Amino acid sequence: MANKSIDHAFTARSLTSAATDPTYAGALSFMRRKYTKSLKGADAVVWGIPFDAAVSNRPGARFGPQAIRRASVIMDNDPQYPFDRDLFEAMAVIDYGDCLLDYGNHQKTPATIEREAAKILSSGAFLMSMGGDHFVTWPLLKAHAARHGSLAMVQFDAHQDTWFDDGKRIDHGSFVGRAVRDGVIDPTRSIQVGIRTHAPEDCGIRILYGHEVEDMTAAQIARTILDHVGDAPCYVTFDIDCLDPAFAPGTGTPVAGGPSSARMLSVLQKLGGLDIRGADIVEVAPAYDHADITAIAGASVAMHYLGLLAERRSRR
Repeated sequence: MANKSIDHAFTARSLTSAATDPTYAGALSFMRRKYTKSLKGADAVVWGIPFDAAVSNRPGARFGPQAIRRASVIMDNDPQYPFDRDLFEAMAVIDYGDCLLDYGNHQKTPATIEREAAKILSSGAFLMSMGGDHFVTWPLLKAHAARHGSLAMVQFDAHQDTWFDDGKRIDHGSFVGRAVRDGVIDPTRSIQVGIRTHAPEDCGIRILYGHEVEDMTAAQIARTILDHVGDAPCYVTFDIDCLDPAFAPGTGTPVAGGPSSARMLSVLQKLGGLDIRGADIVEVAPAYDHADITAIAGASVAMHYLGLLAERRSRR
């Protein structure tokens, strides 16, 4: 025990050091990363956006960042599977905490998220965000596009999120249509995976429907994504309701007939060829969860983003 410590989120002396907290104790930052508002030296930033005022069905995703952090601690000590490496040995990752939002003034929410995201991105760090409902992806996309230009989007979701938007709505079902209309994403290089509902428009985005995903292997799904996006800089957004409710019951708008967490994690692991400039995991609503099933899936998605980033950095 002499070489071990606890509360690594606060006591860490290095941004690249491994944690030794027991899985059942200690401060619950994402994978025990250091809690700090200093962006100095950070290669990647984990950030929570606890907002769920845009949902069309069940609320509760404002508690998603807390749940994901809690579930992530089981992955903080050993070499992370399936990457077979300590992701933090040579990659400095911080937990930036949460975005401060005025719960009584939702019209200010998009600008607040975009402004804070832009600040983080100006440091040169990779931003991995945890929602919150899927509306938060809209200001995140704007911040990333302002830095990188129009982006391809890889969206794992049961819903297209292309419903009508007048440019003023706070709505988690319309951000994709708005992003296409405003040139924030390039629909010709974007793809949606796991869709199991119908919307009035596809906005020219390639769709892999749930029944198609069911008939494909993880390798085939990944190859379709890689071929379609190509070398375009891209943003990856993962709505946890992409997964079947058997694997993610804790979400606001569950849709039966989706893929397993094992298949979608395998797909993510195979996307190392993408030029990913930012990513998020959204719609984890722990009030409807059982035994942290959904939170564990969400934390695993987030860890896979960091795993892909660590692999990319190692190839430089």
